[in-house]
Amino acid sequence: MDSWIPPVQGSFVGRTDEVAELTAGLRAPGLVTLVGGGGVGKSRLAAHTAQYAPGPPYEAVYWAPLWSLSGRPLFAAAVADACGLTDHSTRDPGEALGGWIGGRRVLLVLDSCEHVREECAALVEALLARCPRLVVLATSRELLGVEGERVQRVGPLDPETDGLELFTERAGALGVRWTGPGERAAAASVCRWLEGVPLALELAAGMLGEHGVGELAAGLGRRLELGGSREPGGSREIPVGPARHRALVTTIGWSHELCSPAERLLWARLSVFRSHPTPEAVLDVCGGGPLGAAVLGGALAGLQDKSIVTVGDGRVRMLDTVREYGAMWLAEIGESGVLAGRHAAYFSRAAAAADEAWWGRGQRRAYAGLARSHDDLCAALEHLLLTDPEEAMAMAGRLGFFWACCGHLHEAGHYLDEFLQLVTAPAAVQAKALWSLGVVRCLQGSYDVAQRLGREARVVAEVAGEKALVADAAYLQGLVLLLRGKPLTALHEADRVLSDAVAGSAAGARCRLLRVFGLTGSGFLEQARAEAEALRAESVAVGEYWARSYADYQLAVIALYEERAADAAGHARSMLRGKQAIGDAFGLALGLDLLAVALAEQGRGELSACAYGLGHRFWQMVGHPQRGTPELGALRERGERSARTRVGDAAYERAYRRAAAADPYRMLDGMLSGAVDGRAGRA
Repeated sequence: MDSWIPPVQGSFVGRTDEVAELTAGLRAPGLVTLVGGGGVGKSRLAAHTAQYAPGPPYEAVYWAPLWSLSGRPLFAAAVADACGLTDHSTRDPGEALGGWIGGRRVLLVLDSCEHVREECAALVEALLARCPRLVVLATSRELLGVEGERVQRVGPLDPETDGLELFTERAGALGVRWTGPGERAAAASVCRWLEGVPLALELAAGMLGEHGVGELAAGLGRRLELGGSREPGGSREIPVGPARHRALVTTIGWSHELCSPAERLLWARLSVFRSHPTPEAVLDVCGGGPLGAAVLGGALAGLQDKSIVTVGDGRVRMLDTVREYGAMWLAEIGESGVLAGRHAAYFSRAAAAADEAWWGRGQRRAYAGLARSHDDLCAALEHLLLTDPEEAMAMAGRLGFFWACCGHLHEAGHYLDEFLQLVTAPAAVQAKALWSLGVVRCLQGSYDVAQRLGREARVVAEVAGEKALVADAAYLQGLVLLLRGKPLTALHEADRVLSDAVAGSAAGARCRLLRVFGLTGSGFLEQARAEAEALRAESVAVGEYWARSYADYQLAVIALYEERAADAAGHARSMLRGKQAIGDAFGLALGLDLLAVALAEQGRGELSACAYGLGHRFWQMVGHPQRGTPELGALRERGERSARTRVGDAAYERAYRRAAAADPYRMLDGMLSGAVDGRAGRA
C-alpha cells in the first residue's frame, strides 16, 4: 500500500469508542470530519486510526498537513504534493489530483482545515464527484459544510481514567512518578482541572520539572477559578469560551510564565516558521539581541524540557496550537515584521546556496533541504514580493530548476509567471527567471511557450553579458528541439555555446548533456558513448547526481542500441539510484522504462513486466502518459514485445498489474536490491 502517515509522538491513550466509531465511518466513500477545539487530539486520533485500526484495505493513504498554508496560493497543488503527485501537466492541480486518485480506494487525510475551510470544501466536493471510492478524513475546529459530510465530535479524555493515564504516562517519560496517595490524588486533581484536554495535560506534565504535582494542582485550581486569561502584555482579557478551552489557554499561559525570558522570546520567534526548521535555521532566524548562540541553545533545550517543542531527526517541531500562542506574543512585542523579514532573507540565502552548490557535492543535500523547507520557501517568496520584489524574482529563478526536477511545477510556474509580470529586475535576474519558467513549461509539454521563453532568456542574458545564462538558454532551446525530434539541431545549439567560459559549471554540464543526447539521437553512438562516459566520470568526481543520472540514461540507451543488455541494465539501475537521491519522479519513470527493456532483452520477462508496471505508476505520478525523447518510444515497444513473447500475455499482465498496484517506492527499493524476483512482482 502506498501511504505516509506522520509518526505519533508518545503512546496513544484511550479513545477506544472513538476509534471504533471512526473506523466504521471510514468504511464508506465520502467525507468524515473530526470536529473539536484546539489541543483536543483530533490529529492524533486521525493518525492512529488511519495507521492501526482494522477495516477494509485502502490502495493508498495520504496525509496532507494544512496548518502551514494560511494565505498561500495553489492550495490544491499543496494537497497534490502530499499525495505524491508531481504533476507535469498544465491542468488545474485539483483536476490532476482527481485523475491521480481515479477509481482507487484511497484514504485522504486533510489535517487542520479550519483556516482554509473554503478551499478544503471546494476541493473535497470536486474530488468526491470524480473519485467514487475516495474516503476523505478531515480534522477541523469547524464543519467544512460539504453536502453529505459525516461529522464526529472529538471531546477531551475522561479526566478520571484516560486523562489520568495520559498525564501519568507523560510524567513518567520525564522521570516523574507518583510515590504516594497524596501525589496520586493531586495528579487526579490536575486532570479534573484541565478537563482531560490532551494538549493541556502534556504541557502540565512538562511543568513538573518546575513544580511538584501537588503545587501544580493547587496552582491550576487558583488560576482556573479566576475564570479567564489575559493576552500578552495583560491589556485585556482573552475570551476563553468553554471550560475545556479555558483550561488549555490557562495551561499554555502558565507554561509561558514558567519559561525564562529567553525561552519566551524564542517561543515567539519560532512561530515565524511554516515547516519544521533545522537548528541552524532557528539560530539564524531567531538569534540576535538577547538570544546569542549559547543562550539560544539553552532556551531551545528548556522549551524541549517543557514540552513546548520536540527536537529530533535534525528538526524542531511545535504544535500549531502552541505556535498560535507564540505568534500572538510575537505581534505583542512588535517583532512580526522583523522576523518575517529575517525568515525570508534566510530562505533566500538557502536558495542561492543551493543554486551555487548544484554542480558538486552539495547538490543532493540541496535538493533534500529545499524539499523539506518547501512551505517556508513559499512563505519567503510571498513576503519578498511585498518587501523586495527584485529579490523575490531572483529567489524564484534560483528555485525554478530544483522545483521542476522535484515536481513542484505548479508552484514554480505560478511564482515565476507572477513575478515576471509584476517585477522589474536587472537583466541577469530576469534571464534566470525566464529560463526557469521555460524549463517548467517544457516539462509540462508546452513546447511553443518554452521555446519562446528560451529565446527571450537568451536575448536578456546576452544583454547581461552572462555566458552561463546564455548557455542555459541554449540548453532550454535544445531540450525543446530534442523532444520535438530534432537531435541534430539540438546538437548544434549546444556546440554554439560550449566554451571554456562555462566549463566546470552547472550550465556547462547541462549543455554537455544536451550534446550527448543530440549525438545519440543523430546516430553518432561511439562519440556519444565517449562523451557520456566522460561527463559521468566528472559528475562522480565532483559528487553530483542529476547530470550523472542522465549520462547513465544515455549510456543505457546506447547499450541497448548495441545489444549489450547487461550493461544497459546496470546503467539503468545507476540512473534510478541517482534519481532516488534527488527525488526526481520524472527521471524514475524514464529509468524504469529503460530497465524494463534491458531486462526483457536479458530474458527476464516477468521482471521486465514488473519494471514496466512500476514505471506506469511513476508516469501516473507525473500526470501524463510515457514521455521522453522520440527514440525511447521504439525501445519501449521492443522491450514489451520481447517480454510478452518470453512469458506469455497472462504472466506478463499479472506481474505488470501487481507492480503497478504496489507501494511504488518500496517496490523500487526491492527491484534495485534484487529482493523482487519477478514472479508476479513478488518480493
